[in-house]
Amino acid sequence: MAALKEKRTCGQKCEDFGHFVWNSDEGTLMGRTPEKWVYISLYYVAFYAVMTGLFSLAIWTLMYTLDPYAPDYQDRLKSPGVMVWPNTYGEEIVEINYNTSDKASLMKMTNILQKFLKPYNDTKQLECNTHNCTKGTYFIQDKFSAPNHTKWACAFKQSMLGACSGLEDLNFGYNCSMPCVIIKMNRIISFLPTNETDSPPYVNCTVLDGQDNVDKIEYFPNNGTMDLSYFPFYGNRAQPTYVNPLVAVRFHLVKEKNAKIQCRVVSKKISYENFHDPYEGKVIFSLKAVK
Repeated sequence: MAALKEKRTCGQKCEDFGHFVWNSDEGTLMGRTPEKWVYISLYYVAFYAVMTGLFSLAIWTLMYTLDPYAPDYQDRLKSPGVMVWPNTYGEEIVEINYNTSDKASLMKMTNILQKFLKPYNDTKQLECNTHNCTKGTYFIQDKFSAPNHTKWACAFKQSMLGACSGLEDLNFGYNCSMPCVIIKMNRIISFLPTNETDSPPYVNCTVLDGQDNVDKIEYFPNNGTMDLSYFPFYGNRAQPTYVNPLVAVRFHLVKEKNAKIQCRVVSKKISYENFHDPYEGKVIFSLKAVK
């Protein structure tokens, strides 16, 4: 029978490891002489220096070819999405349900609208957007003529939303079954919603369910129009003070005081029948007021 291999002690193992770290007989450190350690260190320094240089060159080339004011590649929808505020989402659609006699319910709706409209404060808009825009005409800007190498943006003031601005009626009509909602069209860089000879885009709301429960629909500004002077949008960096044009809609609820509503931005260049994106060109929501 072969003799069993002698088991090494802990001290012997430590001695072997120390001999590996520094071998005084051969003058090696972890298996290599100091001269070889210098050569291999220089090799890796040169290797990583070249790799860092190539990576930096690739990043510089990429950044040089990019336009800092607009995405180089856009795969978003050609037609903008549409959103509604208060944006209280249900399982499938926005559900604006509130209690006219419950202060907490009213505060929830008004706080959402007041927070959303904060950038549209009249004073703030007049300070940030001082350019005198021509209404009814696209604001085409080929040059960066605004301060700090930017482009001008047209002011959209909160007061332009009339009875739904929250300036006179702090409850936005939610305390008397005349709720206001705000419609906003999402931004697409350089998008023009109409041809120059067409009418400007406007919001049109229809009652899909509960027609008898809506006595009247009002739009602010008049006719629910989004003026052409707010288009095109050139990007956040080019127009840092830009704000979206808005349309406020007030519904007069009667009888059961609930309805399913569709609000669409009407324009030849804005589609709204995309099955895969229910918010393209339109938004569907429910309104329900209880006591």
